Parts: sequence; C-alpha cells; structure tokens
Amino acid sequence: MDGTALGPGRAGAEAATATSPSAATPVVAIVGRPNVGKSTLFNRLVGRRIAIVHDTPGVTRDQNIVPAEWQGRSFLCVDTGGFEADDRDAIGTHVQRQSRLAIAAADVVIFVLDGRAGLSPADQDAVRILRRAGRPVIYAVNKIDGEKQASLVYEFARLGVEPVLAVSAEHSRGVSALMDAVLEHLPPASVSDAAFPKLRTRLALIGRPNVGKSSLLNRLAGVERAIVDAEPGTTRDPIDIEVHLQGHPYVLVDTAGVRRRTRVVDAVERLTVIQSLRTIERAEIVLLVLDAVEGMTDQDARLAAYAWQRGRGLAFVINKWDLVSRRPVTEERWIDTLHARLPAFAAIPALCVSAKTGWHLERIGALVRGLEQALDARMQTSRLNQVLRDAVAAHSPPSVAGREPRLLYASQIGTRPPAVAVFTTHPHGMKPSYIRYLQGRFAGAFHIRGCPINLEFRPTRRTPARGAPRPRRRGA
Repeated sequence: MDGTALGPGRAGAEAATATSPSAATPVVAIVGRPNVGKSTLFNRLVGRRIAIVHDTPGVTRDQNIVPAEWQGRSFLCVDTGGFEADDRDAIGTHVQRQSRLAIAAADVVIFVLDGRAGLSPADQDAVRILRRAGRPVIYAVNKIDGEKQASLVYEFARLGVEPVLAVSAEHSRGVSALMDAVLEHLPPASVSDAAFPKLRTRLALIGRPNVGKSSLLNRLAGVERAIVDAEPGTTRDPIDIEVHLQGHPYVLVDTAGVRRRTRVVDAVERLTVIQSLRTIERAEIVLLVLDAVEGMTDQDARLAAYAWQRGRGLAFVINKWDLVSRRPVTEERWIDTLHARLPAFAAIPALCVSAKTGWHLERIGALVRGLEQALDARMQTSRLNQVLRDAVAAHSPPSVAGREPRLLYASQIGTRPPAVAVFTTHPHGMKPSYIRYLQGRFAGAFHIRGCPINLEFRPTRRTPARGAPRPRRRGA
C-alpha cells in the first residue's frame, strides 16, 4: 500500500490476530524538531525501516501511520515532520499543522529532543504547546549513545517536565524504558464500550469520500444519524450505532472517506485517516462501499487489501446502483468484470445496492451473516488433512534450500479469522505463492468466502531449528 493516507498498509505482511480488540486501537504520536531522530525511533518501534532517515532536516513532511506492538499491546504509531513554532513558509506551516493534528489524535505523545544539540528555544515553545494539548507526554532525549553522553540529559531539566528519559534510537538504548512509560499511559486493553455493554460484532463502513457511506448508515439504522451532503469529507468522526440485521444485533460504524495522498489537501482530513484506520483495527467485519458509476479505484483496492491483511471479514457493497440500472449492464456482469480485473479479490463477496432508494438493502443482513460464519468456520481435522494431501499431490511445494519440504499434517488453531497450523520439515522459507495456493484450496474445500485463512508453518519435533547444525550420521 502506498501513501500517507494508508500508511499502515506498508506493514500489511504481518499475520492478523485471531481476535479483534473491542476497544479502539490507541495512537502513539512521535513529534519533535527536525533531525532529532524521530524517524529512527519510529522505525525502531515498528520493527522495520519504513521512514526515511537522513541527516538533512525536514526529510519527513507527511505522517507515517503504521500498526505496531510492544509487549502484547497493539497501537498505531504516527511519525510526523519536524515541529517548530517559527515555521513560516507554506511547507513548514503544513508540517506544523500535521504535528498538531497528530497530537490531537494521540493517546500518548513522545516528544523527542536532541541530546547532542542541547535545549533550544524551539523546544521550550513546543513544550508550552504540548501542555495546552492536554495529552500525556513522554519526553525522550535522543542520541545518548553511551555513559559519556548521559550527563547531557540534565540540561533538559530546565523544561520542568517529567518523565525525561535518555534514549538512543539508533542503538536501541533506553527504548524499553521509554515504551514502558508509554504503556503506563495507554488506555486499558480490556476496556469495553460503555454504550454497548453486550458483545456485538462490529461492522465498519469504509470507502472513499462521497460514495454514500453515511446514506447507507442512515438507511440501515432507520434514523438520520449521519450528515449526508454532496460535499466530499462531510463525515469527520466515526459514528457508532446499534443496528439489527435479520434479527441479529451489530454495532455499525461509519467512517470518514479516505482519499489518496495526492488528493488530501485539507490538514483536518489527515486526522480522519487515523480515525478510519482505527475503526478497521477494532472492527471484525468491513463493508467497503464502492461507487457503481466510478467502479473500483486503486484507493479502493488499497483499502480492501489493508482490511484483508488485518484479518477482517470483507465484502464489497456497490452503492448508487440506481444510477446505472438503466444501462445495459447486470449485477452479475458488473461483479464478474471486477473479479476479472482484480483476481485477488475473486473470493470477496459483493452486493449491488442503492442507499437512496433502499434497493437490495435487505440483503446486507445475509451478507454479514455469511461473513460471520466464515470468520467462525470450523474445519474438521481429518477433512483438513485430506485437503492438504490432495493439494500437495496436485502441486508439490517448491524446494527450500535445495530440498523439497514435506507437509505432514494440519490442524486448525484459531478463528476470527480461521487459522491453521501446517507441520512441515521446512517451516521457514515457504514461498508466498504456495501459501496463497494452500489458502485457496482450504477456502474452496470449506466454502470460506470473505475472510482470509491464516497459515502458520510449524516444525515437527525432528525438524532442526533454523541455523542449527544437522546431527552427524554414524560413522561420518
């Protein structure tokens, strides 16, 4: 995935968790002056090199938003451009607004200071801004690479703030203590929604601006809850409302439209991106609303891929069908064309509707129920292993380190989404194409549509660990 608006998609290769959090995913924002090491710390926290790191100040201008985890706690990590109160050029003003918006959206702020450069008037101005923001702030004095630089931290005591922690993002020194302080200020992981005390499956309505998400929410809710306007971006904050579909209760969440980075010109809209992605993180089922007239765009495909990579149930709701119903195209042909153009989405169910007229809206309940059943699918072990044997017989796995892996047996280990452990002689280095092949065989055999099947390759008891020496044969 590409672009600030979909920054978390850069980390989409991670395995999705078996269950979805019930509360909103917390946000940790990293702010500070240019060239203090924010991007280096960001890369350290998310566990991979995503943000560009360079000695030139001001390399980072837009926000990077990436899901991260520390000691089992999941959060969205936000990297921002350099924060200086005296930026007066157009780009500098834009970057400063981005930093302020990241602070407003954050549950915890990490303010990074440069231990080598020392305390500056800009740092003092930023501290006053942070105090007015009312967010928990952890102050990290970066570039303290060893004991010789430890005394540099004392200069920052003049700020009159705490905690002030010495870290070296480049060498990971003090990062654990920093994150321990961050975790202390994050909201409890087990917080449930006070408005909806009973367990409800969460449905997230996502999509580009002006595709009819709010109109759809109002129709399903039977009440005017969301503002509907032709102007794109009317919705700013997620709206939660309890609805009943075919007699089953759900929490339906409408989100702000997410556009491509090049289309995002309003700074406030970037704040809604964080909120929309948080909604996907805490949802179990995602309904991606498409415009029947415009068709699926690259941005729609990115949103779909992000939801899929996060292990969510996914369906396409093709809205505004009333505008194309007079044209010589059927629903089946529209959906077949979509799947032919994007074969990766062929397993995702789709439904054509019209929020304006109410056409086919009654079918959304059955669509959602089907996604729930897919998320909760149970695969009988004997049948699962038969499918595995048939798949290997039809197409053997590619060799790993010059040897063909033996896939011995499989067992289901989780749901929401379904997860399967495959025991093999070579658990490392399985080709992505073959993983997708096995996922397709399992999904087809058990009629699982609309959610991914996570595969975890595990070693057998006799499989040596990666890098471990193989036992020598007798007489060698």
